Parts: sequence; structure tokens; C-alpha cells
Amino acid sequence: MAAPKKGRGPSGGQGRPGRALALILIAMVALTGGLFLSGHTTPRLGIDLAGGTSITLEAQNQPGKPNAINPTNMDTAVGIIERRVNGLGVSEAEVQTQGRQNIIVNIPKGTNSKQAQEQVGTTAQLYFRPVLTVQASGPETPKPSGTPSADATPKPGESADGKPEGEDKPKGEEATGSQATPSASATTQGRAVTGALTKDDPTPGATDKPKPSDSPEASPSADPATAKLQEQFAKLDCTDPKQRTEAGQNAKPTDSIVACGSNVPGSYEKYVLGPAEVSGSDVDDAKGAIDQQSGQWIVSMEFTSAGAKKFQTITGRLSQQQPPMNQFAIVLDGEVVSAPSVSQALSKNAQISGSFDQQSAEDLGNILSYGALPLTFKEVSVTTVTAALGSEQLQAGLIAGAIGLALVIIYLVVYYRGLAFIALLSLLVSGILTYTIMALLGPAIGFALNLPAVCGAIVAIGITADSFIVYFERVRDEIREGRTLRPAIERAWPRARRTILVSDFVSFLAAAVLFIVTVGKVQGFAFTLGLTTLLDVVVVFLFTKPLMTLMGRTKFFSKGGPWSGLDPKRLGAQPPLRRSRRVNAPTEPKEA
Repeated sequence: MAAPKKGRGPSGGQGRPGRALALILIAMVALTGGLFLSGHTTPRLGIDLAGGTSITLEAQNQPGKPNAINPTNMDTAVGIIERRVNGLGVSEAEVQTQGRQNIIVNIPKGTNSKQAQEQVGTTAQLYFRPVLTVQASGPETPKPSGTPSADATPKPGESADGKPEGEDKPKGEEATGSQATPSASATTQGRAVTGALTKDDPTPGATDKPKPSDSPEASPSADPATAKLQEQFAKLDCTDPKQRTEAGQNAKPTDSIVACGSNVPGSYEKYVLGPAEVSGSDVDDAKGAIDQQSGQWIVSMEFTSAGAKKFQTITGRLSQQQPPMNQFAIVLDGEVVSAPSVSQALSKNAQISGSFDQQSAEDLGNILSYGALPLTFKEVSVTTVTAALGSEQLQAGLIAGAIGLALVIIYLVVYYRGLAFIALLSLLVSGILTYTIMALLGPAIGFALNLPAVCGAIVAIGITADSFIVYFERVRDEIREGRTLRPAIERAWPRARRTILVSDFVSFLAAAVLFIVTVGKVQGFAFTLGLTTLLDVVVVFLFTKPLMTLMGRTKFFSKGGPWSGLDPKRLGAQPPLRRSRRVNAPTEPKEA
């Protein structure tokens, strides 16, 4: 008698389904525990659900650079703006291009969102310019004494501003020669740049000596450019928001400009600044930190190799000047964000110290790190999305999802009866895994749940239910062929598994392609769809199949009662056909 052929061994789910169930239970407990330990028990919401601000920036043509608006520069600008906003902790902000010359910035409402909105608007290039003249600005500010003028010769007994000597002299100013200029402490709140040359840095030489052109009084009064600059400076009122914004705009780096700045909230200074000598692209890194020696907040800067040489040149020259001409202004979007004084030549590393708190130090460090954009931009529109509108949309989406889930449950109960219990538990496990992972991905990678992502999660309900249906139908097919439940469960699994994997692979591939070729909110839909598709495979393999194996050992399912969903009579099962020996009919003998 021939030995029976060795059949395929029982699957792990048939032999020890408890192991798979224990594994997924441990994963659920670990994820839930991590959820509470992280303190983020709810997913982060995108701008359309949490509310926030949407800013549209339009790239501007620059003089002498007709081809500056190109995909490379636009992508670079997107990266810098994104890093600038993320540097403030608003990691769920969206920055993306729209068309040829527009950038859309979506800033959800939350921590530091206001500061992020302000820094997104400052999109011009960053420059370091030497200070030529500085004065407090107001509606009735007198003509600056440090500004060159054709009739600037003082009368006997008067200072350069036309006032009697010693009368009404502004506090914090001191007379230098025949002209008075504000002291460094009056204009910069005592901020100064410190550092040291390294042993490899050359000693500042002749190039570091003060240039005659750096001094405003050295410029010929008959120079039309100087006269125009004087007129602009005299008329400039930095308390006027429009003048403050327009001052210094669209100026070339090689031009001298007038600009506004504010060191104390509510008060403004106006400056005459020389040509730019260092740009923001020369800054390699900058950040706010606490000085270990003084315990005060400072801003540390590190320059690139080329930037270090430029910075050494300008600081070596400014350190030999008298206030305020020993200051350099950090100019962003035509506005002076800081104007520290210099007392020595510096090189690759430098520190700005004085009158900083944590917020101002970090803001200045963020501007220095991410302020150099390859293009200038103009705010075209600023749209505020209220959280109430997002809540209404989310509520509508959740209602739609609840209706869809209810219809799926009704279908499962009516058609599959007892098997619906397994399907519902599987859906519950899938929902728990999806929710916990989405909540943990918020602080981990900045994932924000928006309306398209909610739609992706709703679509995933159908994908997950489809996997259960494929397996249930395979089991019912085996029962129709006359097999009992336990063999039917194991024989149906290989074919169902193959179909489920192919179906989920197609869904995941579609989600991956959609995520790669799209931007913005559509990526949220694709990400959620891909995540839930992967979780569907995990749930079916580690929960649905092992649970089906255990349920098949119970009397309720194994007997195939009417409410089990596996009743052979209702399924039209036939006894297995057995081969019968064929009997040949007798034949008549042939005649001879």
C-alpha cells in the first residue's frame, strides 16, 4: 500500500493563532501607551480644520536679473521659507509653489503662528550694511545733524543742527567735531558684536582703514545722489507704516539707502546706510543661545569661508570709526532688524550681545539663518480661515464616514450574520491602530490631519471591509464544495491571501504615485490611504485570520447554524461526489 503523500502543513494561524493575536495586542498597547506618554492624544489638525492663515506670495522681477524667476530659484525660496517657519515650531505649515511665480504658505493656528506669519512676509534678501547716520524718527523730527547738507555750516554759538550749544541736546548724544551723532547705546540698546580672529586669519590691513566715502560729511554736497538721499532722510517718518514699508525697497545692494528700524516697541529710528558688503547667503548658521559666562541671551553667527573674509573686512574698518559709524545694520526686506556696534575686527564666528530676551534672540537667529532668499516677493493676499468653518467641514466629513460605516455594518450583519462579529472587531482594531499612529506622527514628522486625509480614512473603510469579504467568500466556497468548517478555513486562506495582497498592493501603489506627483492637501489623502492600506494587511494577517481560526473551533460556527453565516443548507452545499465504478453494458456477440 502506497504511503500517503505529505500535504501542506498547517499554517501558523491554524496551529497557534494566539501568538498572532498576542502580537497585535502588544502593538496596540505600546502605541496607546506612547500616545499618552507623548502628551499628544489627538492628531494635529491642518489649516482647513484648525483654522489659520493662507498667504499668497508673488515673485517680483529684479533689476538686472530678467531670468531670476525660474523653477530652481522658486524651489530654493520654498525650502528657505519652510525652514524659516519650521524654525519657530510651526511644523505643520504648508509651503508650496502655485504656477510660475506664486508661493502659497498655509500657517495653521497655534503656537508661534503669528511670528511665523510675520517672518513669511519678510521675504527680501538679507544684507549687512554700514550705518552712516541714525536718528530717532517721528512726525516732527528735526533735520538730522549727521546728515550732509549744502548749508550745514554751523553759526557761531550754535551746533550743527542750528540750536544754541548746550540747549535741548538729546539724551544719549554727544558732540563729535562740529556735528552731533547718537551714541551706540542710544540706537542699539547697547547691542554689540564681539568675537576673535583665529590664528589663521590675517591681521586687518590697509583695506580695513576707514574709507572717506563711508562718512556722510565727506561726500560732496553737490552730488545729486547725496542730495536725493538727504531729502529722503529728512522727509522719512518711520512712524508711518506706509513709509516704513516702502523705505529701502527695491534698492540695489550697491546703493546707499534710507531705512527704518525699531529697537523698542513703539519707537522707531531712521538710518542712512551704505552699500551692502555682506549678504544673507554668506551666513552659514545663526541661533539664539545663552552666554555661559554672562548668563545673558546672545545671537551667535557663523559665516561661510567667503562670508568670513567679507565680514572681517567690514568689521575691521567699522571698528576704527566713531559711533554711530562703527555699527552695521542687518537689513531684511528694507527694514533694519538690528544695528550692533563693532569694537574689533571679526572673522568666521561672531556674537551679538545686549538687551536680548529669549524670543528676540531666537527671532534674530532665525532671520539670519533663513533670511537669504534668491528672489523678492510681494504679498498678494492674506486669507484667514476660521476654526468654526473647519469644524463644520470636519463634522460633515465625520457624518459622511459614519453613514458609510453604518451601511457597511448593516450589509455585513444581513449577509454574513455571525461572521459580521469578526469583521467588526477587525474594523475596530484597524481604527485604533490608525488613530494612534496618526496622533504619534504629528509631533514625529509634522503630519497634520486635513479634510482630504479624513476622506482617505473613510475610503479605507471600504478597502478593509473588502479584504474581509474576500476571505469570507473563499471560506463559504469551500463549504459549498462539501468541506467542514475547520478545513474550509485553512484551504480558503492561501487563495484569499493572494487576492488580498494583490488588491492592497494596487491601492498602495496608487497612493504612492499620488503622493509623489501631487502637492499640498492631496498628499494628505494619499498618505492616509497608503497608511490604512498597510494597516489592512497587518490586521488581516495578524487579527482577522487568527480570530477566524479560533471562531471555527467554537460550536456556534462549527455546527453551521442559521445565524453563523456558514450554514451549509443556506449556502447550497452538496455532499462531496464520490467516484462510482463504471459498469459496461453487455454486448451481443457478433455474427460470424
